[in-house]
Amino acid sequence: MGKMEMIAARVAEGATVDFRPSGSSMVPLIRSGDPVTVAPVDPARLEVGDIVLARVAGTVYLHLVSALDPARGRVQISNNRGRINGWTGRERVFGICVAVRGDHRPGAMAKVVAYEPNPQASDRAPSRDQ
Repeated sequence: MGKMEMIAARVAEGATVDFRPSGSSMVPLIRSGDPVTVAPVDPARLEVGDIVLARVAGTVYLHLVSALDPARGRVQISNNRGRINGWTGRERVFGICVAVRGDHRPGAMAKVVAYEPNPQASDRAPSRDQ
Protein backbone atom coordinates (compact mmCIF):
# COMPACT_ATOMS: atom_id res chain seq x y z
CA MET A 1 0.00 0.00 0.00
CA GLY A 2 1.41 3.39 -1.05
CA LYS A 3 1.55 6.59 0.99
CA MET A 4 -1.62 8.13 -0.45
CA GLU A 5 -3.57 4.88 -0.02
CA MET A 6 -2.52 4.69 3.65
CA ILE A 7 -3.57 8.32 4.20
CA ALA A 8 -6.91 7.69 2.47
CA ALA A 9 -7.53 4.65 4.70
CA ARG A 10 -6.84 6.69 7.85
CA VAL A 11 -9.14 9.51 6.74
CA ALA A 12 -11.84 7.00 5.77
CA GLU A 13 -11.64 5.66 9.36
CA GLY A 14 -12.31 9.15 10.72
CA ALA A 15 -8.84 10.58 11.30
CA THR A 16 -7.74 14.09 10.42
CA VAL A 17 -4.30 13.72 8.84
CA ASP A 18 -1.44 16.18 8.32
CA PHE A 19 0.98 15.28 5.53
CA ARG A 20 3.15 16.75 2.76
CA PRO A 21 2.02 15.69 -0.72
CA SER A 22 4.46 15.63 -3.60
CA GLY A 23 4.01 16.74 -7.19
CA SER A 24 3.29 19.92 -9.10
CA SER A 25 -0.20 19.32 -10.49
CA MET A 26 -1.89 21.51 -7.85
CA VAL A 27 0.43 24.55 -8.05
CA PRO A 28 -0.13 27.29 -6.94
CA LEU A 29 -2.83 26.01 -4.53
CA ILE A 30 -0.52 23.31 -3.16
CA ARG A 31 3.19 23.09 -3.89
CA SER A 32 5.18 19.89 -3.55
CA GLY A 33 6.04 19.40 0.11
CA ASP A 34 3.55 21.93 1.46
CA PRO A 35 1.99 20.80 4.73
CA VAL A 36 -1.73 20.05 4.29
CA THR A 37 -4.49 18.93 6.65
CA VAL A 38 -7.20 16.61 5.36
CA ALA A 39 -10.31 15.75 7.39
CA PRO A 40 -13.19 13.32 6.75
CA VAL A 41 -15.83 14.91 4.52
CA ASP A 42 -19.57 14.72 3.96
CA PRO A 43 -19.54 14.23 0.16
CA ALA A 44 -23.08 15.60 -0.13
CA ARG A 45 -21.72 19.03 0.88
CA LEU A 46 -18.98 19.20 -1.77
CA GLU A 47 -18.76 22.11 -4.16
CA VAL A 48 -16.75 22.75 -7.31
CA GLY A 49 -13.37 24.11 -6.24
CA ASP A 50 -13.03 22.02 -3.08
CA ILE A 51 -9.74 20.15 -2.71
CA VAL A 52 -10.46 16.53 -1.83
CA LEU A 53 -8.69 13.26 -1.19
CA ALA A 54 -10.39 10.81 -3.56
CA ARG A 55 -9.85 7.57 -5.43
CA VAL A 56 -10.33 7.80 -9.19
CA ALA A 57 -9.77 4.75 -11.40
CA GLY A 58 -7.70 3.06 -8.68
CA THR A 59 -5.44 6.02 -7.83
CA VAL A 60 -5.75 8.31 -4.81
CA TYR A 61 -5.40 12.02 -5.56
CA LEU A 62 -5.45 15.25 -3.57
CA HIS A 63 -7.14 17.23 -6.33
CA LEU A 64 -10.00 19.60 -7.12
CA VAL A 65 -13.67 18.88 -7.47
CA SER A 66 -14.26 20.18 -11.01
CA ALA A 67 -17.90 19.10 -11.52
CA LEU A 68 -20.77 17.49 -9.63
CA ASP A 69 -23.39 15.01 -10.82
CA PRO A 70 -25.80 14.74 -7.84
CA ALA A 71 -28.31 12.63 -9.76
CA ARG A 72 -25.71 9.90 -10.23
CA GLY A 73 -23.94 10.47 -6.89
CA ARG A 74 -20.56 11.27 -8.37
CA VAL A 75 -17.94 13.99 -8.59
CA GLN A 76 -15.39 14.86 -11.23
CA ILE A 77 -11.79 15.20 -10.03
CA SER A 78 -9.16 17.33 -11.79
CA ASN A 79 -5.77 18.81 -11.08
CA ASN A 80 -5.12 22.57 -11.08
CA ARG A 81 -3.62 22.49 -14.58
CA GLY A 82 -6.77 21.51 -16.45
CA ARG A 83 -6.27 17.73 -16.53
CA ILE A 84 -9.40 15.78 -15.66
CA ASN A 85 -8.68 12.60 -13.71
CA GLY A 86 -12.26 11.36 -14.11
CA TRP A 87 -15.54 10.78 -12.32
CA THR A 88 -15.76 8.91 -9.04
CA GLY A 89 -18.58 7.95 -6.70
CA ARG A 90 -19.11 10.04 -3.58
CA GLU A 91 -18.20 7.00 -1.50
CA ARG A 92 -14.65 7.23 -2.88
CA VAL A 93 -14.19 10.82 -1.69
CA PHE A 94 -12.49 10.31 1.67
CA GLY A 95 -11.62 13.78 2.87
CA ILE A 96 -11.43 17.49 2.26
CA CYS A 97 -8.34 19.66 2.51
CA VAL A 98 -9.05 22.05 5.36
CA ALA A 99 -5.64 23.77 5.50
CA VAL A 100 -2.59 24.35 3.30
CA ARG A 101 0.62 25.76 4.83
CA GLY A 102 -1.41 26.40 7.99
CA ASP A 103 -3.92 28.61 6.17
CA HIS A 104 -7.50 27.37 6.47
CA ARG A 105 -9.41 26.76 3.24
CA PRO A 106 -12.58 28.90 3.23
CA GLY A 107 -15.72 26.90 3.89
CA ALA A 108 -13.97 23.54 4.19
CA MET A 109 -14.59 22.97 7.90
CA ALA A 110 -18.36 23.22 7.33
CA LYS A 111 -18.08 20.07 5.18
CA VAL A 112 -16.16 17.98 7.70
CA VAL A 113 -17.95 14.97 9.14
CA ALA A 114 -18.43 15.34 12.88
CA TYR A 115 -17.77 12.19 14.82
CA GLU A 116 -16.69 10.98 18.22
CA PRO A 117 -12.94 10.31 18.01
CA ASN A 118 -11.45 7.00 19.05
CA PRO A 119 -9.65 7.72 22.36
CA GLN A 120 -6.81 5.41 21.27
CA ALA A 121 -6.25 7.22 17.97
CA SER A 122 -3.18 9.42 17.78
CA ASP A 123 -4.47 11.66 14.97
CA ARG A 124 -6.28 14.90 15.57
CA ALA A 125 -10.02 14.75 15.14
CA PRO A 126 -12.11 17.67 13.97
CA SER A 127 -14.08 19.20 16.78
CA ARG A 128 -17.76 19.93 16.50
CA ASP A 129 -16.99 23.61 17.20
CA GLN A 130 -14.77 24.18 14.17
